[in-house]
Amino acid sequence: MAIQVASSSSHSFTSEAKYRYDVFLSFRGEDTRHIFTAPLYDALHRKGINAFIDDKKLGKGEEISPALLRAIERSRISIIVFSRNYATSTWCLEELAHIIWCQKQKNQLVMPVFYKVDPMDVQYQRNSFEEAMAALEERFRDDLEKVQRWRSALFEAASLSSAWVFVDGEEMILKE
Repeated sequence: MAIQVASSSSHSFTSEAKYRYDVFLSFRGEDTRHIFTAPLYDALHRKGINAFIDDKKLGKGEEISPALLRAIERSRISIIVFSRNYATSTWCLEELAHIIWCQKQKNQLVMPVFYKVDPMDVQYQRNSFEEAMAALEERFRDDLEKVQRWRSALFEAASLSSAWVFVDGEEMILKE
């Protein structure tokens, strides 16, 4: 079950019928759900921004649901919260690949946030991202095209100029 917040403000920027959500949040729950993403979601809600965030039970299966893909497609903006274990989740990587597709095909605005990870580690799949991708190549050795799609999506998302880097405490800097 997904948590869906109706916009309480007439200032919400969802004005076109094709958008159901202003923002779609993609994140690795075990890394950021309680300490970063839930507070971000709450802050968006307080500002009257209609955001989509998954429920803890939503990601238990191997396959990403069509409803989740539709939520991505019907969002004006996607915020990707990259964290240390983001790439260990095939669910997150499928979301990411679909977000990048929506950016290209639907001109969706994509805003990466690097939560205690170096943007270069994501872009060039170093450190924890390198380990995760190597494990996925082994796991999906019969479908390396899928892994390459995920690698490309990581590279593209981390290459975006409109990104925020969470350094320490509550400090965030704009990556340029």
